[in-house]
Amino acid sequence: MSGDLNQLSKSLLPEYDHEMANTRRVLERIPDGRMSWQPHPKSMTLGRLATFLAELPGWTTTTLGQDSYDFEPADGPPFQPVTLGSRQEILDLFDANAAKARSLLAETADATFFQPWSLLRGGQTLFTLPKIAVLRDMVFNHAIHHRGQLTVYLRLNDRPVPAIYGPSADEP
Repeated sequence: MSGDLNQLSKSLLPEYDHEMANTRRVLERIPDGRMSWQPHPKSMTLGRLATFLAELPGWTTTTLGQDSYDFEPADGPPFQPVTLGSRQEILDLFDANAAKARSLLAETADATFFQPWSLLRGGQTLFTLPKIAVLRDMVFNHAIHHRGQLTVYLRLNDRPVPAIYGPSADEP
């Protein structure tokens, strides 16, 4: 490794850019007026799933800028999921979160990626991992997983599914 403090960032950014572009293309296809649709009573609504995808890049700030996150803190209100009401609101949130996350990724020193980060519930540690592992699992891979889920929602709503890693039935 050279004297550059951001070699890990430089290796993560092309993947980040590729995955965020693919995610945005899927979010662009969500149908307005169908935010409350869900394929099964146990499934997230289309609006919540799309909003969740728009929120995920923001976890980069939580991961790299903090040492832990408690989603049910004993001294405060628990995390409350929101569902945005339109495709444009979801795209605006996604764009803001993705840009902020990219900026932070670009300026993060390699040593920061190896610092421990913990997820807590009510003060109890659920897991502790290096920040780079949290970033890859909870931001990158988690977004890929839910983006795939959203493409199924698109298909079930007769919306064209974009080509992501290769052609889809709707795009060469």
